[in-house]
Amino acid sequence: MSVTAEAVTRSASGPSRSGSALRRIPPWLAVPATLGALVLVLPFVALLTRLDWAGVPAAITSPAAMQALTLSLSTASIATVICVILGVPLALVIARSPQWLAAILRTLTTLPLVLPPLVGGIALLSLLGRSGMFGGALAAAGLQIPFTTAAVVIAQVFVALPFLVISAEGALRTAGTGHELVAASLGAGRFTVFRRVTLPLVAPGLVAGTVLCFARALGEFGATALFAGNAPGVTRTMPLAIYTAFNGAGVQEDTAIALSLLLIIVAVAVLLLMRGWRADAVR
Repeated sequence: MSVTAEAVTRSASGPSRSGSALRRIPPWLAVPATLGALVLVLPFVALLTRLDWAGVPAAITSPAAMQALTLSLSTASIATVICVILGVPLALVIARSPQWLAAILRTLTTLPLVLPPLVGGIALLSLLGRSGMFGGALAAAGLQIPFTTAAVVIAQVFVALPFLVISAEGALRTAGTGHELVAASLGAGRFTVFRRVTLPLVAPGLVAGTVLCFARALGEFGATALFAGNAPGVTRTMPLAIYTAFNGAGVQEDTAIALSLLLIIVAVAVLLLMRGWRADAVR
């Protein structure tokens, strides 16, 4: 009996030890992985070491900082809502289109991701600027979009929309069409299938894409600077306030670093909220 028990114990503990060994990361992977982590972490560590901690509270609670943060949060929220309204249908069209059409739409959707943001700003000016494609019609209607708060939202939508579309399309492709076909065969209409079946199935991916979209809109700088300008209280978002402070427009470099810390804190909080939601969803 003792021999049998020992054999059973060995057989039970053997796979555990071997599984633990398999989970160990080989040195040839650990070394570049560590270097990659350092590349991402060390710049933030260096930023923290340069902070004038005594002056941080005053810098991040100054009227200019609060004004820029409020503008960033409000415009990023509006841009995110617009991205959801436009992006989810676009992701569904891409996921359900023939392969050739999906490839074209996916390429066009991801184009803002690979282009410099300044190119996006020039493109938006070419479209909606005074001498742009629709500039004359807008001027005739008494509308001016560039260098307004609306221009900030449009720039944020332009650069953030791909993040939501890519996440939602991936979730839609993973979910497939089996459940939708079953619901349709039971008499559910298209909108009912979309609302009661499709959206719940892709909810985790959609939420992740929405959070990434909001974070990207919050940190948008290049397209906003060219298309919306840098007017305090109107178009000066947090990234533009940091740029203005760093270039010494009446404030010190320490203020720019403190504002950077504030933006990092907000971004980390958003990402942690996303991870917490996904963990609750998994459980």
